[in-house]
Amino acid sequence: MSEQRQTHIIGYGTLVLIWVLLLLLTATTVAVSRVDLGALHVWAALAIACLKAALVIGIFMHMRYEGRLLRLSLLTALVTLAIFIGLTFFDVLYR
Repeated sequence: MSEQRQTHIIGYGTLVLIWVLLLLLTATTVAVSRVDLGALHVWAALAIACLKAALVIGIFMHMRYEGRLLRLSLLTALVTLAIFIGLTFFDVLYR
């Protein structure tokens, strides 16, 4: 039996657009770091970092085109990471 493998080609325009978005989000991270937001400072930085990670994983790593098992594995890893980050925040908060 021959296995037919589909390839997904993303155009240069899309890749350049995502790259420009990543640069803009990096500039936004620097701008947010210079503004005094109090406790929201960390949350804003994490939100921007999550958005950048989602762009990289979805577009550059082609996760949009993968099957359910690989997406579920990624989701499990990200939820585990979020739990560890949350537990770290609780540890720092109640010291």
